[in-house]
Amino acid sequence: MQKKIFSYALHFILWFFFLCFPLIFFIEGDEFEIESVLTLPYYWLFSFSYLSLYYLNYYFFIPRFYLKKQYNKYILTIFGLFTAFYFLKPFILMFSHYLKEQNVALPDYPPLLPDTISIIIFVFVVVIGLAIQVIKQREATEKRALQAETDRANAELSYLKAQINPHFLFNTLNNIYSLSVDQHPETPASIMRLSNIMRYLTDDASKDFVPLEEEINCIRDYIDLQKLRLYKNMTVDFSVTGNIKDKQIAPLILMTYIENVFKYGISSREEARITIKLQIDDEKISFFCQNRIFALPRVIERIGIGLVNTEKRLKYLYPNKHNLTISNNNGYYTVNLTLFA
Repeated sequence: MQKKIFSYALHFILWFFFLCFPLIFFIEGDEFEIESVLTLPYYWLFSFSYLSLYYLNYYFFIPRFYLKKQYNKYILTIFGLFTAFYFLKPFILMFSHYLKEQNVALPDYPPLLPDTISIIIFVFVVVIGLAIQVIKQREATEKRALQAETDRANAELSYLKAQINPHFLFNTLNNIYSLSVDQHPETPASIMRLSNIMRYLTDDASKDFVPLEEEINCIRDYIDLQKLRLYKNMTVDFSVTGNIKDKQIAPLILMTYIENVFKYGISSREEARITIKLQIDDEKISFFCQNRIFALPRVIERIGIGLVNTEKRLKYLYPNKHNLTISNNNGYYTVNLTLFA
């Protein structure tokens, strides 16, 4: 609404100055009276001819011909209007009748003498209308392209989330099923943790950002569920340092890496440590996880889809605001992720 009001006000101001423009040619010291010009029919013919030219060109000829790439029709139309203005001579016609009203001898204008001022104004009005429409259409095209890109990104992001959530749920259910088969005493507590995770997935994971505290609670529940199936030779080092209040994070953005830690860093024969660390300060959230690699190389290659999806989410949700480093050296898989505020 404010944009429309501004546009109307701008049009009014510009046309006001245009209507004042011819008056400078009639100033002749004390003899000039503005009423004598404003009551002159040919003054209004001069003014409204260009006003009509501008709006016909802007709202009809440009959209109908020029923007539809019918350039020949547009050029012929403008040439026809130019010819009409050339022979009509709006400025000379107005100036001559003003002098006649003032009982001043009329100059002897040759019939084919071009009305230079009228031609200059004609070209100016046409070019201004064309320039404004072209700029307007370019902005509209860029806006549509940006909106299409945004819609595509949102659609892909929703698809990525839809992939993450069932995958996450499937793994967790498998863990609890194993506990129930073994009649493990921690089964009820595990079901409660799963309930917490499901509530989080249902209520919050569809959002772009959630409170960091809720994300950490979900991670704790997940790690506690995973600990129940670990062998005695496995150690989990999970720590959170810093103030987590009033911080936000994209939901489940860390879960792919945490899932991979437990999926590919567990051995029933060798001792191993899983390390997961979160460090929070005013400007960034730093995430670190590391595990020994016990999976076969061909199995590790299948990790790909989850990592690719997470990297796409990072690209959409943290553009130019994240650093991700993943290394696979000396038998350890290490992830360092920094999310900047």
